[in-house]
Amino acid sequence: MSATDAPRPQDGPPSAERSAPRPVSPTDLSFALPPTFETVERERRHRKERLTAALRLFGRFGFEEGVAGHITARDPEFVDHFWVNPFGMSFKHITVDDLILVNHEGQVVEGRFHVNQAAFAIHSQIHAARPDVVAAAHSHSTHGRALSALGIRLEPITQDVCPFYEDHELFDDYAGVVLDAEEGRRIAKTLGSHKALILRNHGLLTVGRSVDAAAWWFITMERSCQVQLLAQAAGELRPISPENARLTRDQLGNDTVAWINYKPLYDVISRSEPDLFGVDGPMTI
Repeated sequence: MSATDAPRPQDGPPSAERSAPRPVSPTDLSFALPPTFETVERERRHRKERLTAALRLFGRFGFEEGVAGHITARDPEFVDHFWVNPFGMSFKHITVDDLILVNHEGQVVEGRFHVNQAAFAIHSQIHAARPDVVAAAHSHSTHGRALSALGIRLEPITQDVCPFYEDHELFDDYAGVVLDAEEGRRIAKTLGSHKALILRNHGLLTVGRSVDAAAWWFITMERSCQVQLLAQAAGELRPISPENARLTRDQLGNDTVAWINYKPLYDVISRSEPDLFGVDGPMTI
């Protein structure tokens, strides 16, 4: 076809027969938000499913180090009890049926496996000190440990780290494996009202008002540690100004935003590894 034979763009407005597409009403667009529940049983099942999925993701991301690491979810009915991964089980293979329920004295009241004593020592004190916290996540991730060995906090050097600006602390001590409640109380006191903690020479800890939020804060904090270490190795850091870091924290640093950010990861793991839901399969919301 020659240039003269090529179709020419239509001059003038579109014909009456072909009108422009109309905008879809916002009420007809789908957007996921944290669910609510009619019964405590459904809320319990939901928390257990999200907890198991978070553990699978931690395994996929390489956050395991032997038997170290744990994520807990407060029971919605017995609020001084929490669900947790059992001692000595890989994150990569855990199912909802493997989770154990632990009371405020560290006794397993539901499940078939032992509790990690470090998990109880740390998480029991955090759940006791922070009634607003539904979930807490701790693991010995590579870049979190590396930054913790420097004994420093995260700097506001990227947009993604700003949710932690003035909202994380440094537990500037190391006294061996945490096995007693007193050490757990010290950790909880240092955490205070913040969403995250760097445990010197140890690793990271995050909390949230949902399992999704606690898991997301851990994942993005670990990545932020990696970015800071890379940036420090490359040259001088150029932090975001305090006022803009606070603005960005206020925009991105709440648990609803964390839930939204986490949802694509949950969708991936739940669809690619459906065995995580155990024999009963996933609950329909």
